[in-house]
Amino acid sequence: MVKLHASEMAERVTSEGVQIHGGAGFTTDFAVERHWRDARLTKIFEGTSEIQMKIISDALLGRSR
Repeated sequence: MVKLHASEMAERVTSEGVQIHGGAGFTTDFAVERHWRDARLTKIFEGTSEIQMKIISDALLGRSR
């Protein structure tokens, strides 16, 4: 649950940072671009957020895998 929450929040916060910088936020001139790429990667690494949500819901509902 923590991994899911952290990856979702990291992507949300860095996306706001890119928005603040406007078009320049996508250039390598600002570190926000690298942070945004890293945050997006965390949503994919070790299972996508959708799969993480399914694993969490299965665990909470007592379903076996």
